[in-house]
Amino acid sequence: MPSLEYRLTIKDMPVDLRPRERLLRDGAQSLTDAELLAILLRTGTAAGTALDLAAVVLTHFHGLRGLVQASVEELGEIKGVGPAKAAQIKAALELGKRVATNTSQDRAVIKTPEDAAGLVMEEMRHLDREHFRALLLNAKNQVIGQEIISIGTLNSSAVHPRELFKNAIKRSAAAIILIHNHPSGDPSPSREDLEVTRRLIEVGHIIGIEILDHLIIGDNRFSSLKAKGFM
Repeated sequence: MPSLEYRLTIKDMPVDLRPRERLLRDGAQSLTDAELLAILLRTGTAAGTALDLAAVVLTHFHGLRGLVQASVEELGEIKGVGPAKAAQIKAALELGKRVATNTSQDRAVIKTPEDAAGLVMEEMRHLDREHFRALLLNAKNQVIGQEIISIGTLNSSAVHPRELFKNAIKRSAAAIILIHNHPSGDPSPSREDLEVTRRLIEVGHIIGIEILDHLIIGDNRFSSLKAKGFM
């Protein structure tokens, strides 16, 4: 006789321990990363529940940061996930990123370094390459645009003044806040960061567009070169 394969689901768990019921009762913030992911997965494998599978996925990608960076193909290679569940996971992560971005962008006036960092933190903290961006501001310090200036390798990005100021001039920006991430998660400024900042400030003085600050984004933390006295 062929062996019977039993597919465990979250419904096999006691009601008080089921992630979906706990979410409805206590709110999504009360759940762990694995429990939230288990709700998306819905079912597990013959070897375990959806919660077990969620734990396997998070361990495989070393947590949420790695999961955000994983491709649909990489997710689908995990036993028990497959293309459909992989697509669901990526769709949910993308929605989360967009919600975070849109919510932050409601805060259109930049008064502090925290305001600027809040616009980009949720997206840029997970990037695996160095991205150099610019927030374009009008005379009232309102954000009128966010420009991607360059995308580098694992530890550097090439920043050319002409690329930075070209669109700033087109948009009639009065000032710019420079932003780039450190994929290592450590936002401490490097010597290269300071040199690039100094060079761009000099060009800004000539053109008439002030560089207000340069933020370095790490993993849920950032450095402001102005606040640190480097500008």
